[in-house]
Amino acid sequence: MTSAIPTPTRFGVPAPTRLGVFLGAVFGALLALLAVAVPLSSARAEIRVTDVLGREVVLEKPATRVVLGFYFEDFIAIVGPGATDRLAGVSLHYWKGYRPRQYEAYLAKFPAIGDLVDVGDVDNATMSVEKIVAARPDAVILSAGQYDYLGANAAAIEQAGIPLVVVDYNAQTLEKHVASTLVIGQVMGTEDRARRLADAYRAKVEDTRARVAKAATGAKPKVYVELGQKGRDEFGNSYGKGMWAGVVDLAGGANIAAGQVASWGPLNPEYVLSEAPDAIFVTGSEWMSMPHAVLLGFGIDPATTRERLRPYTERAGWADLPAVKNHRVHAIYHGGTRSIHDYVYLRYMAKVLYPEAFADVDPKAELAAYYAENLPIAPAGNFMLPLDE
Repeated sequence: MTSAIPTPTRFGVPAPTRLGVFLGAVFGALLALLAVAVPLSSARAEIRVTDVLGREVVLEKPATRVVLGFYFEDFIAIVGPGATDRLAGVSLHYWKGYRPRQYEAYLAKFPAIGDLVDVGDVDNATMSVEKIVAARPDAVILSAGQYDYLGANAAAIEQAGIPLVVVDYNAQTLEKHVASTLVIGQVMGTEDRARRLADAYRAKVEDTRARVAKAATGAKPKVYVELGQKGRDEFGNSYGKGMWAGVVDLAGGANIAAGQVASWGPLNPEYVLSEAPDAIFVTGSEWMSMPHAVLLGFGIDPATTRERLRPYTERAGWADLPAVKNHRVHAIYHGGTRSIHDYVYLRYMAKVLYPEAFADVDPKAELAAYYAENLPIAPAGNFMLPLDE
């Protein structure tokens, strides 16, 4: 009869075997890795965003309930399918008020947007922190102008634990368009879509710049842009900086409003005549309640646009302007600026100024392609056209 081999002991406690030592070491290493991994995963879950004002904003996760102040179609394009389901509130005036038929097209597609909280707007001094917070968002995206309007009160949004980011397409620069697009993509967790849109925008703008640089060998053609809300008898705003001024600059035009108005405002009629613009662009939109406005956009036919545009050419002295004599008076969609697809309107304007350089560019086809690829509705209507075919 054999006796069992006694288990080695140390100080009365069984001594570990080699296997036990090995397993203990492995277990200890795993615990160490877990201890490191937990805080690392938490760090990865945080989303750190630097907005266009250079403010660093931290989100725990991609936003699912957003208050959106402006740039509604850009948001939908950047976020992609389900974008409207991730809205908690909007500044309704800037969508339904500015672009009523565009809003109606989205409302028909997504009826739930009719129930979104309206947080007010800057134009009517109704936007408030209280309305924004009451919408219970997990993120707020405002334009630079809206952020400025709220001023010191904007801090109350963040004090309520709600991340606030600022974007700015109104500046009408390539850099801020790209930055704004990437910021929205970060906030919403759709960075790939945002990067694709930003890269496409950059490519179109740079292609336009290259064509203009090659074609603009002499004096730049003079350009006059007017907000077409008031009709023939009263001059509407023109743009000295930002918005259409930025488009004119990129298109290779000499903006006659530059230096005359700081941002926007009407020009003196005699000054417009003295400058003798080579091309005139009157902006239009779905301003159905304005009896003399140039109508353009969703659901607007060319005949209606031209009927509202033609009286502008009947202003005193306009018959002698180069733009009128040479049939270079155009209607262009006012919503065609401050957007990630405004390169379409840039290229339309550039083609008017330098037709040979853009002979192979079809801005209307580019607009249709953008919608087909990035948005859930079609651009049914007219968005840019000459007064005379």
